[in-house]
Amino acid sequence: MNTFKDFNITVTQQTFTGDKIKMSKILNREITVKEYKIEDSKFKGKCLYLQIELNQINHVVFTSSVILMEAIKQVPSHGFPFKTTIIQENERYEFT
Repeated sequence: MNTFKDFNITVTQQTFTGDKIKMSKILNREITVKEYKIEDSKFKGKCLYLQIELNQINHVVFTSSVILMEAIKQVPSHGFPFKTTIIQENERYEFT
């Protein structure tokens, strides 16, 4: 009988590490953005998942901010990781 390891299956699913952190906890603080993905939200629209580092600790941030999604899609793949600060300008979030 075969065992699972005999199939040499590798999972290519992108996984993020670290605890979830609220956007309000990282606003106006320098973070390192390591990776991102944009997927359909379980509520409505799209959701941006950010793999970040804050004080040498990995965290995951979720947001539906269209501004952040449009901005991060323009970062070239060789631009990761990068340092930034997320600010709240009026009712929207922005990278600085």
